[in-house]
Amino acid sequence: MPENNAVPELPVPPTRIRSEKSRPSAFWILAGVILPVMNLVARYEIIDAHKFPRSGAFVFSPNHYSEIDPVVMGVVAWKLGRLPRFLAKASVFKIPVLGWVLGKSGQIPVQRGGSVRGSEPVKAAQRLVAKGQMVVVYPEGSLTRDPDLWPMRGKTGAVRIALEQGIPIVPAAHWGTQHLMERYSKKINLFPRKTITVKIGDPIDLAQFQGRSLDTATLNEATAVVMVAITALLEDLRGENAPAKRWNPSEHNQKETGRFDA
Repeated sequence: MPENNAVPELPVPPTRIRSEKSRPSAFWILAGVILPVMNLVARYEIIDAHKFPRSGAFVFSPNHYSEIDPVVMGVVAWKLGRLPRFLAKASVFKIPVLGWVLGKSGQIPVQRGGSVRGSEPVKAAQRLVAKGQMVVVYPEGSLTRDPDLWPMRGKTGAVRIALEQGIPIVPAAHWGTQHLMERYSKKINLFPRKTITVKIGDPIDLAQFQGRSLDTATLNEATAVVMVAITALLEDLRGENAPAKRWNPSEHNQKETGRFDA
């Protein structure tokens, strides 16, 4: 009987995903300036970090109640190995040095009030898909007007990008940032060191909206699904129940932008 000289196949080790932040970019400048300060003033507890996609394009949608939220969530994304790109006010792109860094790091300019500057956000979303990048979009559009900092009604930008580009939308909630910087405050409370807790949610299933006309009704319905997911995550963090009815600024004679009491 002939010998079986076949060499047994060895198991193929899983391919390790290379972190985006390992490649040189303008983010290295931002991280070098921001991270030491943010790590000094706060510690970050990230719950269900495994749900945060380590590769591929997606929309990241957290709650929004402090001016420093984008910095906090940018730090979280960096710690989880991704390069955060935001929809940012077009006016800040005109600031010397800062505007250059924002442009080089792929931040996306929008006009005050959420309107689009030309077709740049649409083109940016297309580039995200082509390059497998992420974008942070706050569905609330501005700081929540809810007096107890619960998520208010959402706007449609996040779901529009997700549905038009066919990419996932991942919800998140954070709590504790208000102790670092209160709503509408420009002052950072440095001491004592704060704890910011972040909870990452499962990608939201928007399959029921695929193939439908992306009209106002569809986008509002999909946005409501996202806001429910974000609110549920925040309820878990706070150990409280959110109000049965979501806060709507128009019902309280509040402006869509600027201070809610202005």
